[in-house]
Amino acid sequence: MPDRRDLRASHDDRDQVVEQLRVAAGDGRLTAEELDERLETALKARTYGELEMLLLDLPAIAGAAPAPAPVAKELVQLQTRNGNLHRAGPWAVPRRLEVEVRSGNVVVDFTQAIVTQRALDLTVSVSRGNLKLIVPPEVAVDVDSVAIHSGNVRQRQRRDPGTPVKLLVTVSGNVRSGNVIVRGPRRTFWAWLLRRPAHPGSATPSAY
Repeated sequence: MPDRRDLRASHDDRDQVVEQLRVAAGDGRLTAEELDERLETALKARTYGELEMLLLDLPAIAGAAPAPAPVAKELVQLQTRNGNLHRAGPWAVPRRLEVEVRSGNVVVDFTQAIVTQRALDLTVSVSRGNLKLIVPPEVAVDVDSVAIHSGNVRQRQRRDPGTPVKLLVTVSGNVRSGNVIVRGPRRTFWAWLLRRPAHPGSATPSAY
């Protein structure tokens, strides 16, 4: 029997997911930008699996079928020979991840990723291109095992001391010619303003 997640979704299935996303946004669980992104994905989804990925980090609502518990794959391989690849949104983090960049750009965004284990082994092979890892404060990245032939490994993530680690990403492999960049999510203007040191005599920015 085929996996249910591989079966084709109907218009009614898409409509049900759209309604759940709107309810979640109304409850403050999704920003307007996140809602727009997920609605667009839901309306284009072809399978149950694509729809379920949109609900993995949201609680079930009354009358709706609960989202299945995410199952981490043993291995996921991402490869680009000449192009751009972007893994973002509520994707399930596997136990092992292999990324090969021959020419192009790969972005792996952990900001909304579904984490079901404490560690991820990430093997990289960058021949000519860029690999960017976008990680929130609760995701720590160790790049000490990356061999650099002609390129750069840049650790730009800023983590406050004492921040609990939800996921440890251990990166190994090699960079022949290119870049591996680790950074945090872009801060919004209000986040920047609230963290900006106040000048003497100036009022502290209000959060409202």
